[in-house]
Amino acid sequence: MYGRRVPKSDPRVDTYGCVDELNAALGVARVAAGDGFLGEQLLLVQKDLILLMGELATAPEDLARYVKDGYRLTTSAMVDRLTAIIDDLEKDKLLHYKGWAIPGSTMISAALDVARATCRRAERRVAVLSEHQPGLNPEILRYVNRLSDLCWLFARYAEHTNAQRGSPGG
Repeated sequence: MYGRRVPKSDPRVDTYGCVDELNAALGVARVAAGDGFLGEQLLLVQKDLILLMGELATAPEDLARYVKDGYRLTTSAMVDRLTAIIDDLEKDKLLHYKGWAIPGSTMISAALDVARATCRRAERRVAVLSEHQPGLNPEILRYVNRLSDLCWLFARYAEHTNAQRGSPGG
């Protein structure tokens, strides 16, 4: 943001690049999900990630200008929204697993598992960036942490709803 030049190896560039990959993976999942609950929720998350990437792409010395220009920062309310969805999904006892789930039951669950793994990488990059950039908004790390949990639950939800419809692999 604001024309600052940094090397491609800069931890900030690496971090928002990983979040961009996550957003693309969620786009694939959203297309597979269609217009129902999952598709709607994934679109909301993608919009959040655009906001989060903008914040990550802004140098600490430019954050005040970023906010003054009308851009929003990642907030605890965004994290709380994800947590509320997680809490609702966890009430469904059919989504509980005693072990690991093997990705690939359905197209949508496989896409969501790819997004989850990509999200975990983004989470690790945010953690490294926060070590290099003291004062980084802690809500960013909280958000991607909750999002990876949500992607896992969304994948299990997709498997469960697909099994209820009785359609193979959809």
